[in-house]
Amino acid sequence: MPFHVEGLVAIVVFYLAILAVGIWAAWKTKNTGSEGDRSEAIIVGGRDIGLLVGGFTMTATWVGGGYINGTAEAVYVPGYGLAWAQAPIGYALSLIVGGLFFAKPMRSKGYVTMLDPFQQIYGKRMGGLLFIPALMGEMFWAAAIFSALGATISVIIDININISVIISALIATMYTLVGGLYSVAYTDVVQLFCIFLGLWISVPFAMSHPAVTNIGLTAVQEVYQAPWLGSINSLDIYTWLDNFLLLTLGGIPWQAYFQRVLSSSSATYAQVLSFLAAFGCFVMALPAILIGAIGASTAWNETDYGPPDPMTKREADMILPIVLQYLCPVYISFFGLGAVSAAVMSSADSSILSASSMFARNIYQLSFRQNASDREIVWVMRITIFLFGASATAMALLASSVYGLWYLSSDLVYIIIFPQLLCVLFIKGTNTYGAIAGYFFGLLLRITGGEPYLYLQPLIYYPGCYPDENNIYVQRFPFKTLAMLTSFFTNILVSYLAKYLFESGTLPPKLDFLDAVVSRYSREHMDKATLVKSDNIVLNELAPVNPRHSLTLSSTFTNKEAFNYVDSSPDLSNTEDN
Repeated sequence: MPFHVEGLVAIVVFYLAILAVGIWAAWKTKNTGSEGDRSEAIIVGGRDIGLLVGGFTMTATWVGGGYINGTAEAVYVPGYGLAWAQAPIGYALSLIVGGLFFAKPMRSKGYVTMLDPFQQIYGKRMGGLLFIPALMGEMFWAAAIFSALGATISVIIDININISVIISALIATMYTLVGGLYSVAYTDVVQLFCIFLGLWISVPFAMSHPAVTNIGLTAVQEVYQAPWLGSINSLDIYTWLDNFLLLTLGGIPWQAYFQRVLSSSSATYAQVLSFLAAFGCFVMALPAILIGAIGASTAWNETDYGPPDPMTKREADMILPIVLQYLCPVYISFFGLGAVSAAVMSSADSSILSASSMFARNIYQLSFRQNASDREIVWVMRITIFLFGASATAMALLASSVYGLWYLSSDLVYIIIFPQLLCVLFIKGTNTYGAIAGYFFGLLLRITGGEPYLYLQPLIYYPGCYPDENNIYVQRFPFKTLAMLTSFFTNILVSYLAKYLFESGTLPPKLDFLDAVVSRYSREHMDKATLVKSDNIVLNELAPVNPRHSLTLSSTFTNKEAFNYVDSSPDLSNTEDN
């Protein structure tokens, strides 16, 4: 394949434009808000992200390289087809469910990161435990899409994969480093426009190629392969449902999503942003679906790609760049390449910022350095943005099974974090003992279910499991959803059991070593104005949500339950007066 100088020039121009927008947004950040809330401006953009920019950045966060490439691949692969392209509907429903039930309570309480309510209710130890699967999900996702970008660029302009990955990662890390959420949000606007324009320009050219048969015909009839509409085998229906629930419900508890929710100027805006992004995700999937259908409708032996077809060459995951390269004119394929590059960067920068935000606030500040200055937190964020960006890049270059690691970590987000989020927001009375029990029960059931992508044999063989070509057993039973439900109900049962045992006197107060039942409320009543006290986060008065003003650290959290308890407990009130 010849080296395309024009393609390289197009990529350089695109990257320079993105970097310029990111630096401009960083300058805008420095001129927004007071010096005292600089860290909050970086994490949640000063809580003044409007509907237009917010809708674009939330959509671009989901419409990444994996979303576009994966949707095209699912439609193309024989035997799967559109019926198994679950991401467009799954992620759109995820955003709708998030907007209906999760956006308003999270935004109205003035949280700064997704982990804040966990540390508020369960304490800093549990916040640290939940940080692990959240970090793994963000890092492996960034690494996976960097890896996909490198392969895509190498297909179209034939440059070294490692160089393209490193340059892309450097650009994304650089503007995230200097501007935080403002840089990510404003570059997302440009990137989403590039994705939309680049892919839609490519579709008519690819569809009109002489080797491509009418996709309406190949949707229902077998021409070169099975119809691209696909079908769901009766034996696989539970696997399909398990994966669909993972996308829909497991797509909610991500810091990248809640970062946009919490950056909204009001709780209502946060809900509207979710609904706009749901519509955007669905619309942005349409060109990827068409490209997958075009790949399934092409006589590849009549193209420069030559026989055999991409499926036989085990290049089905690269069907989108292959269609751009071999079915479109050269200058059009460069537009498509810009679209894929934009999609990757729009997701990678969000993941890196999300991971650094959770570490700087929930691990460094709230767990170890409660009195850290705002300037100190900003520098911790900058250092971790660089470190996490470098780590994601290294994994993309060195790890042979990045996608397998991401699949496993995204499962952990669904199985561990989602049920914990349900409990902490909607189930009154859960505590640290239940949270820890639910965490480890869910983790145990997921790991013992095996993972074919990582060649992990299951320890529990559920009904319907079968060996694949590598003799690794694959589960048909929806064991991921089973693990999630087990984690959820374990949290509730153990929490109420611990509460009963301590409050009934069956267990002495000194055994409450996590301070989750007996001493939790007394400590909160003694000092309501303290943000962090021992192992639990204690709250100040209920902070109103002002549309254009940042919340101070002292009013970050709100625990109405603790205050109501004070009003109804004269003994504790007397203690407090003393």
